[in-house]
Amino acid sequence: QVRLVESGGGLVQPGGSLRLSCAAHGSVFTINAMGWYRQAPGKQRELVATITSGGNITYAHSVKGRFTISRDVTRNAVYLQMNSLKPEDTAVYYCNAEGWEDYWGKGTLDTVSS
Repeated sequence: QVRLVESGGGLVQPGGSLRLSCAAHGSVFTINAMGWYRQAPGKQRELVATITSGGNITYAHSVKGRFTISRDVTRNAVYLQMNSLKPEDTAVYYCNAEGWEDYWGKGTLDTVSS
């Protein structure tokens, strides 16, 4: 079993930055990829960015050039640096880990508003 604990996020003005962190606990040796998904009000959950243990990265088209995902394998953690934030980035952001199963964090609300 893997437990994911997210931190960071909150309220920021358009054009601002936020940094999300996610630490994995438990059977972390089973994890291959980690990443972030988000769900805006009234919309389906969507991929934001993922990174595999080999360092392969995938970004959603809408965040390319603005968001950066990174991973610290020694700390079993994944990070999401979000720059040039837009109101449409407002969502609950969920940490995800792929291993023997799909694991999810509880989510953190990020609001981009003036």
